[in-house]
Amino acid sequence: MGKVKIKKKSTLIDMTAMSDVTVLLLTFFMLTSTFLQKEPTIVYTPSSVSEEKVPANNLVTVLVSSADKSGKLDDPTIAEGKLFISFTGDADSTLSSEKIRGMMLDEAVSIYNDLHKNNRIALNDAQRSAFRSCNMIGVPFEVLPEVLSMSITERDKFLGDMTNPKVGIPIDGNKNRDGRLNDFQVWLKAIYNVAQRINNEQAEGLTPEERSQLSNLYTALMRKGQGIAIKADKDTPFTTVQLVFDNLQTMKLNKFSLMTALKSENEPTQ
Repeated sequence: MGKVKIKKKSTLIDMTAMSDVTVLLLTFFMLTSTFLQKEPTIVYTPSSVSEEKVPANNLVTVLVSSADKSGKLDDPTIAEGKLFISFTGDADSTLSSEKIRGMMLDEAVSIYNDLHKNNRIALNDAQRSAFRSCNMIGVPFEVLPEVLSMSITERDKFLGDMTNPKVGIPIDGNKNRDGRLNDFQVWLKAIYNVAQRINNEQAEGLTPEERSQLSNLYTALMRKGQGIAIKADKDTPFTTVQLVFDNLQTMKLNKFSLMTALKSENEPTQ
């Protein structure tokens, strides 16, 4: 008796539909994801048990650099305690990040020039545009035009050099809000003034939706303490962070947050 021949079936699987779904999913995640902005230096935040999330919108972030951990510097503390600042608006409202940065820059430059009448700075349109697209900045006002004239690559390299004395926003222990403000306090005064101006503009014939959008930044900055976040390394000396706190309080920005990482279950409590 002859063998029954079994008809062979093709093992080829049509992957066209799966490929289409994969591409659609990839496109969806790319369009809806919020990418982390590049920062001049890496800091490892201290751990805590707080589960309160730092808002992604309407936020002013003050970054405090840590000591150099690469082992390349004879004195690693040279890179420690340098300040950088960033401004984030709301992508879904009239106050986008670029608009907020522009408002903060104009106000800060105006305050600085009033305080330094013999050493004023002037920014052209290209430099202002560069600042609006820049995530984080940290230089003295006197070198701000020079830095904003650099290409993005040059600026990133410049800001990433923690040994450069021109890198980092100058700060000191001044506690006179109406006196000779340091550069960090100039930025803080600009933040305070812009927040107050936004709040006052609510009564000028705006729609309810516009009022709600404009009040977000003011409420976050002045009332909830969620509008300003300090991001410092876990090994940064407390005296350095305390100086930042003192400057904030001197400029009447008494509510702010300290960024931390969530403590693991097995991590010891100090």
